[in-house]
Amino acid sequence: MLIAEDLLLLMYDDETGKPITGSPGLDYALAGAVLIELTLQHKLDITGQDSGEKPGRLKVLDGAPTGDPILDERLSYVVDKPGKKPKDQIGKLSKHLRDQLLARLAERGVLEAEEGKVLGLFPVTRWPAKDARHESEIRAKLHSVLAQGLTPDERTGALIALMSALNVVPKVVTDAVDKRALKQRAKEIAESDWAAEAVKKAVAEMQAAVTAAIVVSATAGASSSS
Repeated sequence: MLIAEDLLLLMYDDETGKPITGSPGLDYALAGAVLIELTLQHKLDITGQDSGEKPGRLKVLDGAPTGDPILDERLSYVVDKPGKKPKDQIGKLSKHLRDQLLARLAERGVLEAEEGKVLGLFPVTRWPAKDARHESEIRAKLHSVLAQGLTPDERTGALIALMSALNVVPKVVTDAVDKRALKQRAKEIAESDWAAEAVKKAVAEMQAAVTAAIVVSATAGASSSS
């Protein structure tokens, strides 16, 4: 599965089928996960300070399709608009992404789509777990890294970094006693040398973009309520 799919499974409560964190942070994190995935597949890179190009820009290394329609839709978008900062692209890349991922997970029998209504009027879809075996494996990996101190692989490290940006680590790894230590461990992993340089740059940029989105959303919400 994609990193974005793993993240989405963790971000939805298995019983209620409701997300445990809000928008736009989750949607931006999903888009960030897709960009990290494309970096892992050597499709994209983030330009560095000594690259001779403007630093911190998305660079296309290989625009050929991956064979995954969700990845290919976003790769095609970046190919058409190269040289942009991730934070300037991540909003557009997140459009319809959550719905696409949820629908695909339901088609695979991992989630179940439950139609209902809020207050008996407004239609809503819940996404409870139908087959939680893969998610259980992810949670076991997260626990071994965050609670037992094991070194993460690149995919697990990227997942932890995105969860840290969303500030949801204690909501996912619920069996750890010291929540503060858990969050600190996640932060350390996000900043440590568990990945290749290209992946580290991508993860750092995605973390920054997701954090910025959450801050902007919170600021806008505070302004509208005052």
